[in-house]
Amino acid sequence: MSVTFPVIDGHNDLPWERRESHDSGVEGIDTEESSLHTDIPKLRAGGVVGQFWSVFVPADEPDPVRTTLQQIDLAHRIIARYPDDLALARTAAEVRAAVASGRIASLLGAEGGHSIGDDLAVLRDFARLGVRYMTLTHNDDTPWADSATGARAHGGLTDRGRQVVAEMERIGMLVDLSHTAPSTMRDTLDVATRPVVFSHSSTIAVNDHPRNVPDDVLARLSDNGGVVMITFVPKFVSRAWADWEEAGSVGEGPLVTVSDIADHVEHARDVAGAAHIGIGGDYDGTPVLPPDVRDVSRYPVLAEELSRRGWGASDLEALAGGNVLRVLEATDDRFALNV
Repeated sequence: MSVTFPVIDGHNDLPWERRESHDSGVEGIDTEESSLHTDIPKLRAGGVVGQFWSVFVPADEPDPVRTTLQQIDLAHRIIARYPDDLALARTAAEVRAAVASGRIASLLGAEGGHSIGDDLAVLRDFARLGVRYMTLTHNDDTPWADSATGARAHGGLTDRGRQVVAEMERIGMLVDLSHTAPSTMRDTLDVATRPVVFSHSSTIAVNDHPRNVPDDVLARLSDNGGVVMITFVPKFVSRAWADWEEAGSVGEGPLVTVSDIADHVEHARDVAGAAHIGIGGDYDGTPVLPPDVRDVSRYPVLAEELSRRGWGASDLEALAGGNVLRVLEATDDRFALNV
Protein backbone atom coordinates (compact mmCIF):
# COMPACT_ATOMS: atom_id res chain seq x y z
CA MET A 1 0.00 0.00 0.00
CA SER A 2 1.37 3.41 -0.98
CA VAL A 3 2.55 5.69 1.84
CA THR A 4 1.90 9.31 0.84
CA PHE A 5 2.44 12.55 2.74
CA PRO A 6 2.08 16.14 1.50
CA VAL A 7 5.44 17.08 -0.03
CA ILE A 8 7.00 20.54 -0.19
CA ASP A 9 10.17 19.99 -2.21
CA GLY A 10 13.08 22.42 -1.95
CA HIS A 11 14.45 22.39 -5.48
CA ASN A 12 13.20 21.58 -8.99
CA ASP A 13 14.85 22.80 -12.21
CA LEU A 14 11.86 22.52 -14.55
CA PRO A 15 12.09 26.20 -15.65
CA TRP A 16 15.65 25.73 -16.94
CA GLU A 17 14.74 22.46 -18.62
CA ARG A 18 11.79 24.16 -20.34
CA ARG A 19 14.18 26.86 -21.54
CA GLU A 20 16.66 24.33 -22.88
CA SER A 21 14.35 21.72 -24.38
CA HIS A 22 11.13 23.65 -25.09
CA ASP A 23 12.38 27.13 -26.06
CA SER A 24 10.93 28.49 -22.79
CA GLY A 25 7.49 27.26 -23.78
CA VAL A 26 4.86 26.56 -21.15
CA GLU A 27 2.50 24.27 -23.06
CA GLY A 28 2.09 20.58 -22.28
CA ILE A 29 3.04 20.62 -18.60
CA ASP A 30 -0.47 19.42 -17.75
CA THR A 31 0.09 16.13 -19.61
CA GLU A 32 2.56 13.31 -19.10
CA GLU A 33 5.98 14.41 -20.41
CA SER A 34 8.22 11.38 -20.79
CA SER A 35 11.40 13.36 -21.54
CA LEU A 36 11.30 15.34 -18.26
CA HIS A 37 11.03 14.39 -14.61
CA THR A 38 8.26 16.87 -13.88
CA ASP A 39 4.74 17.55 -15.06
CA ILE A 40 1.47 18.23 -13.27
CA PRO A 41 0.12 14.64 -13.38
CA LYS A 42 3.37 13.35 -11.87
CA LEU A 43 3.35 16.07 -9.20
CA ARG A 44 -0.19 15.07 -8.25
CA ALA A 45 0.72 11.37 -8.15
CA GLY A 46 3.72 12.15 -5.94
CA GLY A 47 1.67 14.01 -3.36
CA VAL A 48 3.42 17.32 -4.04
CA VAL A 49 1.54 20.25 -2.50
CA GLY A 50 4.40 22.77 -2.65
CA GLN A 51 7.41 23.23 -4.90
CA PHE A 52 10.33 25.63 -4.92
CA TRP A 53 10.95 26.19 -8.63
CA SER A 54 14.59 27.07 -9.30
CA VAL A 55 15.19 30.17 -11.43
CA PHE A 56 18.71 28.94 -12.11
CA VAL A 57 21.16 30.35 -14.66
CA PRO A 58 24.73 29.07 -15.15
CA ALA A 59 27.54 30.90 -13.37
CA ASP A 60 29.24 31.64 -16.70
CA GLU A 61 26.13 33.32 -18.15
CA PRO A 62 27.33 36.61 -19.73
CA ASP A 63 24.37 38.60 -18.38
CA PRO A 64 23.20 36.69 -15.30
CA VAL A 65 20.79 39.34 -14.01
CA ARG A 66 18.92 39.57 -17.30
CA THR A 67 18.84 35.79 -17.75
CA THR A 68 17.62 35.22 -14.19
CA LEU A 69 14.84 37.75 -14.81
CA GLN A 70 13.89 35.72 -17.88
CA GLN A 71 13.75 32.58 -15.73
CA ILE A 72 11.63 34.33 -13.11
CA ASP A 73 9.30 35.40 -15.92
CA LEU A 74 9.19 31.82 -17.24
CA ALA A 75 8.29 30.47 -13.80
CA HIS A 76 5.54 33.07 -13.48
CA ARG A 77 4.24 32.15 -16.95
CA ILE A 78 4.17 28.44 -16.06
CA ILE A 79 2.19 29.19 -12.90
CA ALA A 80 -0.21 31.54 -14.71
CA ARG A 81 -0.78 29.03 -17.53
CA TYR A 82 -2.18 26.40 -15.14
CA PRO A 83 -4.26 28.34 -12.59
CA ASP A 84 -6.33 25.30 -11.66
CA ASP A 85 -3.23 23.37 -10.62
CA LEU A 86 -0.55 25.90 -9.61
CA ALA A 87 -0.61 29.01 -7.43
CA LEU A 88 2.20 31.49 -6.79
CA ALA A 89 3.14 31.43 -3.11
CA ARG A 90 5.61 33.56 -1.18
CA THR A 91 4.68 32.90 2.45
CA ALA A 92 3.54 30.01 4.60
CA ALA A 93 0.05 31.51 4.65
CA GLU A 94 -0.01 31.55 0.85
CA VAL A 95 1.24 27.95 0.75
CA ARG A 96 -1.61 26.91 3.02
CA ALA A 97 -4.14 28.87 0.98
CA ALA A 98 -2.95 27.23 -2.24
CA VAL A 99 -3.16 23.76 -0.70
CA ALA A 100 -6.63 24.49 0.69
CA SER A 101 -7.74 25.45 -2.82
CA GLY A 102 -6.44 22.17 -4.24
CA ARG A 103 -3.49 23.74 -6.03
CA ILE A 104 0.28 23.20 -5.79
CA ALA A 105 1.94 26.11 -4.00
CA SER A 106 4.68 27.41 -6.30
CA LEU A 107 7.61 29.21 -4.69
CA LEU A 108 10.76 30.53 -6.39
CA GLY A 109 14.42 30.10 -5.51
CA ALA A 110 17.47 31.64 -7.21
CA GLU A 111 20.33 29.15 -7.47
CA GLY A 112 23.55 31.09 -7.11
CA GLY A 113 24.62 34.51 -5.84
CA HIS A 114 26.03 35.31 -9.28
CA SER A 115 22.41 35.93 -10.33
CA ILE A 116 22.27 39.31 -8.57
CA GLY A 117 25.39 40.69 -10.28
CA ASP A 118 26.81 41.76 -6.89
CA ASP A 119 24.03 44.31 -6.56
CA LEU A 120 21.77 44.43 -3.50
CA ALA A 121 19.18 46.43 -5.44
CA VAL A 122 18.81 43.42 -7.76
CA LEU A 123 18.45 41.17 -4.71
CA ARG A 124 15.61 43.34 -3.46
CA ASP A 125 13.96 43.34 -6.90
CA PHE A 126 14.10 39.55 -6.99
CA ALA A 127 12.33 39.50 -3.63
CA ARG A 128 9.64 41.82 -5.00
CA LEU A 129 9.13 39.29 -7.80
CA GLY A 130 8.61 36.51 -5.26
CA VAL A 131 12.05 34.88 -5.07
CA ARG A 132 11.93 33.27 -1.62
CA TYR A 133 15.48 31.96 -1.29
CA MET A 134 18.87 32.51 -2.88
CA THR A 135 21.65 29.94 -2.89
CA LEU A 136 24.82 31.86 -2.03
CA THR A 137 26.90 30.11 -4.69
CA HIS A 138 26.50 27.61 -7.49
CA ASN A 139 29.42 25.54 -8.76
CA ASP A 140 31.88 28.46 -8.81
CA ASP A 141 32.89 30.96 -6.14
CA THR A 142 31.20 34.33 -6.20
CA PRO A 143 33.30 37.45 -5.48
CA TRP A 144 32.10 37.18 -1.88
CA ALA A 145 31.58 33.48 -1.03
CA ASP A 146 33.30 30.15 -1.59
CA SER A 147 31.57 27.35 -3.45
CA ALA A 148 31.91 23.68 -2.56
CA THR A 149 33.34 23.02 -6.02
CA GLY A 150 35.09 26.34 -6.65
CA ALA A 151 38.62 27.55 -5.99
CA ARG A 152 37.64 28.52 -2.41
CA ALA A 153 39.71 31.68 -2.66
CA HIS A 154 38.04 33.60 0.18
CA GLY A 155 38.16 31.18 3.08
CA GLY A 156 34.36 31.31 3.40
CA LEU A 157 32.31 34.52 3.40
CA THR A 158 33.93 37.88 2.81
CA ASP A 159 32.71 41.07 4.48
CA ARG A 160 30.64 41.67 1.34
CA GLY A 161 29.20 38.17 1.71
CA ARG A 162 28.15 38.95 5.26
CA GLN A 163 26.50 42.10 3.93
CA VAL A 164 24.57 40.02 1.38
CA VAL A 165 23.43 37.60 4.09
CA ALA A 166 22.37 40.48 6.35
CA GLU A 167 20.33 42.06 3.56
CA MET A 168 18.68 38.74 2.72
CA GLU A 169 17.66 38.36 6.34
CA ARG A 170 16.43 41.95 6.52
CA ILE A 171 14.03 41.38 3.65
CA GLY A 172 13.10 37.85 4.71
CA MET A 173 14.76 36.00 1.84
CA LEU A 174 15.95 32.58 2.96
CA VAL A 175 19.71 31.96 2.85
CA ASP A 176 20.33 28.70 0.99
CA LEU A 177 23.67 27.02 1.75
CA SER A 178 23.54 24.19 -0.80
CA HIS A 179 26.53 24.36 -3.17
CA THR A 180 28.59 26.34 -0.65
CA ALA A 181 31.92 25.33 0.86
CA PRO A 182 31.86 24.20 4.50
CA SER A 183 33.72 27.40 5.44
CA THR A 184 30.90 29.42 3.88
CA MET A 185 28.32 27.33 5.72
CA ARG A 186 30.07 27.92 9.05
CA ASP A 187 30.64 31.63 8.46
CA THR A 188 26.97 32.08 7.54
CA LEU A 189 25.76 30.23 10.62
CA ASP A 190 28.05 32.44 12.71
CA VAL A 191 26.14 35.56 11.62
CA ALA A 192 22.67 34.18 10.80
CA THR A 193 19.80 35.45 12.93
CA ARG A 194 17.10 33.50 11.08
CA PRO A 195 16.84 29.86 9.95
CA VAL A 196 18.87 28.85 6.89
CA VAL A 197 18.09 26.11 4.40
CA PHE A 198 20.00 23.63 2.30
CA SER A 199 17.63 23.34 -0.66
CA HIS A 200 19.22 20.20 -2.16
CA SER A 201 22.16 18.59 -0.34
CA SER A 202 23.00 15.27 1.29
CA THR A 203 25.45 14.27 4.04
CA ILE A 204 29.24 13.97 3.94
CA ALA A 205 29.28 11.23 6.58
CA VAL A 206 27.33 8.90 4.28
CA ASN A 207 29.07 10.01 1.07
CA ASP A 208 32.18 12.19 1.27
CA HIS A 209 31.32 14.46 -1.66
CA PRO A 210 32.07 18.21 -1.64
CA ARG A 211 28.41 19.02 -2.35
CA ASN A 212 27.29 17.40 0.88
CA VAL A 213 27.02 18.77 4.42
CA PRO A 214 29.47 17.90 7.23
CA ASP A 215 28.23 16.74 10.61
CA ASP A 216 29.39 19.81 12.54
CA VAL A 217 27.21 21.98 10.30
CA LEU A 218 24.24 19.62 10.57
CA ALA A 219 24.55 19.75 14.35
CA ARG A 220 24.24 23.55 14.29
CA LEU A 221 20.85 23.47 12.55
CA SER A 222 19.04 22.71 15.78
CA ASP A 223 20.20 26.02 17.30
CA ASN A 224 19.68 27.93 14.05
CA GLY A 225 16.26 26.40 13.34
CA GLY A 226 17.15 25.61 9.74
CA VAL A 227 16.46 22.63 7.48
CA VAL A 228 18.64 20.44 5.26
CA MET A 229 16.63 19.07 2.33
CA ILE A 230 18.12 15.78 1.16
CA THR A 231 18.69 15.45 -2.55
CA PHE A 232 18.37 12.41 -4.82
CA VAL A 233 21.30 13.07 -7.22
CA PRO A 234 23.25 9.78 -7.54
CA LYS A 235 26.76 11.22 -7.23
CA PHE A 236 25.81 13.03 -4.03
CA VAL A 237 23.97 10.00 -2.63
CA SER A 238 26.29 7.12 -3.56
CA ARG A 239 30.08 6.87 -3.20
CA ALA A 240 30.09 4.02 -5.72
CA TRP A 241 28.31 6.19 -8.31
CA ALA A 242 30.61 9.16 -7.64
CA ASP A 243 33.67 6.93 -8.08
CA TRP A 244 32.22 5.54 -11.32
CA GLU A 245 31.68 9.05 -12.69
CA GLU A 246 35.16 10.18 -11.64
CA ALA A 247 36.63 7.14 -13.41
CA GLY A 248 35.00 8.20 -16.70
CA SER A 249 31.55 6.61 -16.51
CA VAL A 250 32.67 3.50 -18.38
CA GLY A 251 30.04 0.83 -18.78
CA GLU A 252 26.90 0.64 -16.69
CA GLY A 253 26.89 2.61 -13.49
CA PRO A 254 26.31 0.99 -10.10
CA LEU A 255 22.74 0.72 -8.91
CA VAL A 256 21.60 3.55 -6.64
CA THR A 257 18.28 3.08 -4.86
CA VAL A 258 15.90 4.78 -2.48
CA SER A 259 17.64 2.92 0.33
CA ASP A 260 20.78 5.00 -0.33
CA ILE A 261 18.73 8.20 -0.09
CA ALA A 262 17.08 6.99 3.11
CA ASP A 263 20.54 6.47 4.64
CA HIS A 264 21.22 10.19 4.19
CA VAL A 265 17.81 11.15 5.54
CA GLU A 266 18.34 9.06 8.65
CA HIS A 267 21.86 10.34 9.24
CA ALA A 268 20.69 13.95 8.91
CA ARG A 269 17.89 13.20 11.37
CA ASP A 270 20.28 11.60 13.83
CA VAL A 271 22.66 14.58 13.80
CA ALA A 272 20.42 17.60 13.15
CA GLY A 273 17.16 16.30 14.60
CA ALA A 274 13.83 15.32 13.08
CA ALA A 275 12.69 18.96 13.03
CA HIS A 276 15.55 19.98 10.72
CA ILE A 277 15.29 17.73 7.67
CA GLY A 278 13.38 17.92 4.41
CA ILE A 279 13.41 16.84 0.75
CA GLY A 280 15.03 18.59 -2.21
CA GLY A 281 15.02 16.09 -5.04
CA ASP A 282 16.70 18.25 -7.74
CA TYR A 283 14.38 16.81 -10.37
CA ASP A 284 15.13 18.06 -13.90
CA GLY A 285 18.44 19.37 -12.56
CA THR A 286 20.35 16.16 -13.15
CA PRO A 287 20.35 13.82 -16.17
CA VAL A 288 19.90 10.63 -14.15
CA LEU A 289 18.19 9.63 -10.92
CA PRO A 290 17.86 6.36 -9.00
CA PRO A 291 15.36 4.25 -10.96
CA ASP A 292 12.92 3.82 -8.08
CA VAL A 293 12.63 7.62 -7.63
CA ARG A 294 12.95 8.40 -11.33
CA ASP A 295 10.45 11.29 -11.41
CA VAL A 296 8.31 13.46 -9.13
CA SER A 297 5.58 10.85 -8.89
CA ARG A 298 7.91 8.70 -6.78
CA TYR A 299 8.14 10.52 -3.43
CA PRO A 300 5.88 7.83 -1.89
CA VAL A 301 8.66 5.31 -2.52
CA LEU A 302 10.87 7.19 -0.05
CA ALA A 303 8.00 7.42 2.44
CA GLU A 304 7.47 3.66 2.13
CA GLU A 305 11.18 2.96 2.70
CA LEU A 306 11.31 5.14 5.80
CA SER A 307 8.05 3.67 7.08
CA ARG A 308 9.57 0.22 6.67
CA ARG A 309 12.50 1.43 8.80
CA GLY A 310 10.12 2.38 11.58
CA TRP A 311 9.40 6.06 10.91
CA GLY A 312 6.12 7.28 12.33
CA ALA A 313 3.57 9.53 10.67
CA SER A 314 4.57 12.70 12.51
CA ASP A 315 8.25 12.47 11.52
CA LEU A 316 7.32 11.62 7.92
CA GLU A 317 5.01 14.63 7.75
CA ALA A 318 7.73 16.89 9.16
CA LEU A 319 10.27 15.59 6.63
CA ALA A 320 7.90 15.82 3.68
CA GLY A 321 7.01 19.47 4.20
CA GLY A 322 6.21 20.45 7.75
CA ASN A 323 9.75 21.51 8.64
CA VAL A 324 10.29 23.79 5.66
CA LEU A 325 6.85 25.31 6.23
CA ARG A 326 7.99 26.19 9.75
CA VAL A 327 11.12 27.88 8.34
CA LEU A 328 8.95 29.92 5.98
CA GLU A 329 6.81 31.02 8.90
CA ALA A 330 9.89 32.09 10.84
CA THR A 331 10.81 34.57 8.09
CA ASP A 332 7.40 35.47 6.63
CA ASP A 333 7.10 38.59 8.77
CA ARG A 334 9.96 40.23 6.91
CA PHE A 335 9.60 38.89 3.39
CA ALA A 336 9.49 41.69 0.81
CA LEU A 337 8.11 44.13 3.40
CA ASN A 338 11.27 46.17 3.76
CA VAL A 339 12.66 46.09 0.24
